[in-house]
Amino acid sequence: MEIWINPACSKCRSALSLLDAEGAQYTIRHYLDEPPTVPELEDVLRRLNLEPWDIARVGEPVAAELGMASWPCDEGNRGRWIEAMAAHPVLIQRPIITADDGTAVVGRSPEAVRSVLPTAEDPA
Repeated sequence: MEIWINPACSKCRSALSLLDAEGAQYTIRHYLDEPPTVPELEDVLRRLNLEPWDIARVGEPVAAELGMASWPCDEGNRGRWIEAMAAHPVLIQRPIITADDGTAVVGRSPEAVRSVLPTAEDPA
């Protein structure tokens, strides 16, 4: 599994602590330093079963500069949202955990983080 984090984010640190406490094997991606590509974002969105505006941090200053709050949330503008997040990764909600089983979650709660951990019946 891989977790996209911002080390300055308390939710990211909490998710890492929980993964460590559970003995999970994972790879850390500092997504602000190594931004995801458009294809990677499209894949993560598919795995999350979400749209780009669902994981966009529209409260960030760069979102205000881009005027994202007024962008339509529709299929015709989907690429615009994804390209903005690829160009400005601070716009991506965090942490995002991609599990080995093909699922993914935005791990902002302990329950969400635990949801991608392998169960005893289904070890990784």
